[in-house]
Amino acid sequence: MADKDYTGSRYMGISWDMFHRDARALAAKLITKGPFDGIVAITRGGLVPAAVVARELNLRLVETLCVSSYDDRSQGAATILKRPEGDGTGLLVIDDLVDSGRTGKIVRELLPKAYFATVYAKPQGREVVDDFVVGVDQGIWLLFPWDADLQPAPPLVAGG
Repeated sequence: MADKDYTGSRYMGISWDMFHRDARALAAKLITKGPFDGIVAITRGGLVPAAVVARELNLRLVETLCVSSYDDRSQGAATILKRPEGDGTGLLVIDDLVDSGRTGKIVRELLPKAYFATVYAKPQGREVVDDFVVGVDQGIWLLFPWDADLQPAPPLVAGG
């Protein structure tokens, strides 16, 4: 599959407050889906929501599935750097976003018995996750707070 370049996409900024609210909303949805023995964060985007969900669901066993597929704003071939043992039985897998579903399909192959949830989901990837909280248009690039830098913005009308 060819690399996908997102540099021309429309952006939607996600603040820390918004992300925390959405991650807690995901945790609230997941209460009835467990109990879970542990949580698996998909690196790197899933690390922050997994921490929030683990706290809210009182999960102390935290694992990672380390997948590399994005480089700034381009998606290329996925590489597995580290994976948890087993088939996912009793585990909750968390990621920030399911986009094309490419990483999600890898998760399903490696951990077929895990429950897989994301905070945000785009239409092309929704079928690979069990749950998500916020649906996002396929053409939007989410600008997460850990990827953004606050800086002054020029006024919409020059000379303002």
